[in-house]
Amino acid sequence: MRLNEITYNNAVPIDGYGPGFFRIGGQVYEGAVLTGAQGTTAWGGYDDRDPLLALAENVDVLLIGTGADLTHIPTDLRSAMEKVGIGVEIMNAPAACRTYNVLLSEGRRIALALIPV
Repeated sequence: MRLNEITYNNAVPIDGYGPGFFRIGGQVYEGAVLTGAQGTTAWGGYDDRDPLLALAENVDVLLIGTGADLTHIPTDLRSAMEKVGIGVEIMNAPAACRTYNVLLSEGRRIALALIPV
């Protein structure tokens, strides 16, 4: 079996997660976070739309991790994101972390908003 080292050119990967936290690029963040090429910051959840909408010029897809379980996001949030040209993919937080790392390793223009498990 051949192993290849993965490089992340423009952002840092998700290293891990647990109850109420995420480890991103070796640093622990408590609560909800937004991460991508723009860096990692605290995120206020579904009502905190401005940081998500500000990604429009730099992101094609926003992955939203909805916590331990897959849940719907507010319809008006999805509509606002799509209106500015950002595709939205919803999944539970563990799946969103894994998917983000894979897409990031492929050099995709993505960001990740996470609600903790």
